[in-house]
Amino acid sequence: MSGITGLFYLNNKPANPHVLTSMNAQLAHRGPDGQSTWHAGEIGLGHTMLRVTPEAVSECLPLVDSYTRCVITADACLDNRADLIKTLGLTRFESQMLPDSRLILEAYHKWGSSCPTYLLGAFAFAIWDADNHHLFCARDHIGIKPFYYAYQAGQHFAFASEIKALLCVPAVPRRLNEVMVANYLASFIEDQTITFYEHIFRLPPAHSAIITPTAMQLQPYWALDPSREIKHKSDDAYAQGFRDIFTEAVRCRLRTSGPIGSSLSGGLDSSSIVCTAQMLLNQVGESPLHTFSYLYDGIPACDERHFIDAVLSEQNVIPHFLQGGQQNPLGDTDKILHYYDEAFIGPNSYLPWGLTKAARQNNIRVLLDGFDGDTVVSHGDFYLSELAYKGDWSTFTTEAEQLAQRFNSHRLHMLVTYGLPPVRAQAKQGQWPKVANAVNAIHHNFQVPRRNLWLHHGLKPLVPMGARQTWRKLRGEKTINENSDIPINALFAQRIGLYERIRQYDQATLHPPRTLREEQWQVLTAGGLAYVLELCDKTAAAFSLEARHPFMDKRLIEYCLALPAEQKLSQGWPRRILREAMRGILPEPVRLRHTKADLEEGFVRTLMTFEGKKADDLIFNKLGLIDDYIDRPLVQAAYRRLKTQKNTNSSDIFTVWKALNLTQWLAYTGLTTK
Repeated sequence: MSGITGLFYLNNKPANPHVLTSMNAQLAHRGPDGQSTWHAGEIGLGHTMLRVTPEAVSECLPLVDSYTRCVITADACLDNRADLIKTLGLTRFESQMLPDSRLILEAYHKWGSSCPTYLLGAFAFAIWDADNHHLFCARDHIGIKPFYYAYQAGQHFAFASEIKALLCVPAVPRRLNEVMVANYLASFIEDQTITFYEHIFRLPPAHSAIITPTAMQLQPYWALDPSREIKHKSDDAYAQGFRDIFTEAVRCRLRTSGPIGSSLSGGLDSSSIVCTAQMLLNQVGESPLHTFSYLYDGIPACDERHFIDAVLSEQNVIPHFLQGGQQNPLGDTDKILHYYDEAFIGPNSYLPWGLTKAARQNNIRVLLDGFDGDTVVSHGDFYLSELAYKGDWSTFTTEAEQLAQRFNSHRLHMLVTYGLPPVRAQAKQGQWPKVANAVNAIHHNFQVPRRNLWLHHGLKPLVPMGARQTWRKLRGEKTINENSDIPINALFAQRIGLYERIRQYDQATLHPPRTLREEQWQVLTAGGLAYVLELCDKTAAAFSLEARHPFMDKRLIEYCLALPAEQKLSQGWPRRILREAMRGILPEPVRLRHTKADLEEGFVRTLMTFEGKKADDLIFNKLGLIDDYIDRPLVQAAYRRLKTQKNTNSSDIFTVWKALNLTQWLAYTGLTTK
């Protein structure tokens, strides 16, 4: 993790070195090992250095190649160094200690603007090509490394690892983006270019850009393929394939010049990383891994001590513990808002913040985590819907019953959640033989009356939404829109065109998934991964360390997506491929666990314990800054429920959090639309 900055004036105005220095100064936390700038005429590049790999010990950026007249600044950690070195024809002696930035520059020399397709790992970089008089920029496949920019045609292109650096550029307006405010309140994070600043954007993952004095060309260089399917001869072969790729993903992320740490929650993902990482460290005689875990004394719903202890009892790691019940959700708000630059979705962001702080206090510079292994591996529950679409109601019933038993649920819940939506979709499309087959099978297997099935799931879906809304009004019932739990002011949503934009986005990019692979592909390619990865990066950067995410390995994502559905859910076991691959590596209580900690209760309890009065004041007295944006009665009603109800509600938590966080961020920044 380092920081990159740059200025390219498109009107031949000389790049101001003082502005570059100011931009770098805003990213000093990203580069405790030094800051540098380079400028020539209308172009200037900057860098703040964090050395965390052996090859970076003598690295100096920006790097000038006088022979090719190219200059690079980069925040990069490559995973395919050996392959690159071989393909580029570099000798072992030449390449042994070449930093990753030099390898990227060599790749650009060989492949030009196609070079990102040959890179694996986490990277964001910019290359000034003097001979072609253009700036080439790229961001990694998944969006692990951030890249923000401001562009005004014919005037300037500025970029940086964080927004705060761009605000040092006099030509970049400091103006609130109300479209992002609406997106934030609606949790609509699919747009991978937008920010809270009207004139500042994000380079999307798996994209490159070429900037010339006359144009900016944005180009995707990779896309996840939803049509690919892996076929092996046995379950063991699938598990071995996963194990090999996962082990390599962890191995790549152990490349560091100092002590390395990992979060350990006791869940499948972080436990798999810790056990695999320590196994690899043992093989080469390296120092033990440091682990960081939250314990929740007095909040049983959140506490995973039993599973954490199961891992620690088998691994020679150095454990560190934090008390989750003693963490204040609003305690470091001003610091977090400073480093994040934007309001953020995520009530539990204070937890990784506290854990990362603890890692830094223990001299850790590289921190592994199990971020979103759920999405990459997939729980596989949509496989039930796939079976329903295919009309395989026998397998559906068996899997639904087994899944319900594992999770103390009811098979009718599985039917309602996964089986009936496909029936309604087929009714809308007039696929009556399939509907009739489904009605008969559901009646036989679940004892639901045929008449009810035909009425509510065969005929009712054909009634236009407008007619259903009118009927609900005539009966004195709330309409669907009035039941919405989006905490947004209706007039503001209408002015911004929020729902129309969401509808257009859905029509342009999505279609209702029919298979588990289609559903998983949609989740993987939507904006959620990149959005949260950017928050992870900002959290790590605040404490001058690098976050690494083995489950975000491109090879692992491609492998998991291409697996048959039965490898993800089978005999009621979700995430089956991970459980099978980790046999003999994970402790059995962890490998076979089917519960998950409920951190929502921890958030509500600690919020009310440490900041109850402050939250009361914000919710009931200090929402004036966002009154034009929110549905105040809805927010306040949600807050009252959180205070009085025993069982927490996710929707209420997010409603309250977004109001609290947006209010605090606007107060902190003073940002307006003017």
